[in-house]
Amino acid sequence: MIIEFKVFRPAKEQTMEDTVQDALNQIQNKKYGALLEEKGIAAKRIRAYGFAFSGKDVLIGM
Repeated sequence: MIIEFKVFRPAKEQTMEDTVQDALNQIQNKKYGALLEEKGIAAKRIRAYGFAFSGKDVLIGM
């Protein structure tokens, strides 16, 4: 599992969904899964989750 946490910042993103998408984009753009694949883990077994926080509110995307 790859997990990226981000804080929702209204000045930067319009919605928490945008923040989740930014987290998922970061996982993909920085190729966080590459090290796991190098260790022999099949790409289809790697799960990526983006978490957006705003106070006590949380939104999770995959």
